[in-house]
Amino acid sequence: MVRENRQRPPFRAEHMGSLLRPQKLSEKRVELDGKDAITITQDKELRALEDEAIDDIVKLQVDLNYHPVTDGEYRRHQFWGTFFPGLEGFEEIPDPPLDMFRLYVPDLAAFTEAGHKPGESIVCTGKIKHKGSTYLDQWNYLTSKLPANLVSSAKLTLPAPEWYHLRYKPGHAYPTSVYPNDEAYFADIAAAYREELHTLYLAGCRNVTIDDPNLAYFCSEKMLQGFKEHGEDSEALLDSYIKLYNDCISRRPADLHVGIHLCRGNFAYSRHFSEGGYDRVAKKLFNDIDADTYFLEYDTERAGGFEPLVHLPATKNVIVGVITSKFPELEDIDEMKKRVYEAADWVAKGAGQTREEALKRMGVSPQCGFASHHLGNSVTREDMINKLKLVRELADQIWPGEP
Repeated sequence: MVRENRQRPPFRAEHMGSLLRPQKLSEKRVELDGKDAITITQDKELRALEDEAIDDIVKLQVDLNYHPVTDGEYRRHQFWGTFFPGLEGFEEIPDPPLDMFRLYVPDLAAFTEAGHKPGESIVCTGKIKHKGSTYLDQWNYLTSKLPANLVSSAKLTLPAPEWYHLRYKPGHAYPTSVYPNDEAYFADIAAAYREELHTLYLAGCRNVTIDDPNLAYFCSEKMLQGFKEHGEDSEALLDSYIKLYNDCISRRPADLHVGIHLCRGNFAYSRHFSEGGYDRVAKKLFNDIDADTYFLEYDTERAGGFEPLVHLPATKNVIVGVITSKFPELEDIDEMKKRVYEAADWVAKGAGQTREEALKRMGVSPQCGFASHHLGNSVTREDMINKLKLVRELADQIWPGEP
């Protein structure tokens, strides 16, 4: 469906959702390593530490004048949380065999090349069904700590619907006795997402962002070469993921904002996984997926130039992640303003607009979260606060008086 351009959300100053955990919280999660994802969420001591930390981080965001407030993803081990293990039909494999993985997918390649096993591996073992939201409790606690005027702008992040598909070789994401093909498997994934969004919407959620490094991986020459060497059609797979996205989100209510965040990996201690500009995917990404806003990594040359933004339709928004969350050094604000204006010129060119008109559909942010993994990036809390202040100041200089 064709949607009108919408604002607030998104906002001029954004962040991606995850924020540095207090040391006590990370230490407790390390203690619980080895337990499955759902069991960890039920630990009472961990819950108390999460509550205390969320209370503090919500206040910090409000004090810094951020409107899309999150809970810092403090109830999650990694950014994707517990959506998939919370579905009927999925199980966690504690020691998965390497031959089930596409080892040319960037994060899997990085893990295995370093001698580590792939991270949390959840696979479909039976018919998929939504049996209750594992995020609803997170959302309710967050909004209970917010002033009433910030509830509708508060943000919840969700995992990519293809998260536990791209990583597995054909024939390993689900049993063929349950699903004869990807189309049938994706249909039930989409049904579960629609139910999740409906549940969150009824609880007052109007602002979600789907975190999806997988889509950015389709910009990686190394991964595309891996597909080619294994006789797989990466373009057809990308097309199937775009259809999956639309089956998940296109029936949402008109006042539910959906963003998609792309980055090239943001593992513990500031590690990235892939490189490559958006040129390969921009046209399909911006035009074929029924999302409102794209949150794009743009803090280093890894992401290429702003030229692909020429494909952004006039009905959609882009948040340019020109500030890095990976390292403590502060960017020069005048240089960042120049970069945002350069991006705006490409957005304007594609839509036949002026720079000023294009800027009305833009905002700024860090390129990714500060703690996509609970151990966090190679920055301190003070560094993180300084980065968030810089994003806010950059937004205030470009869009004075706007949230």
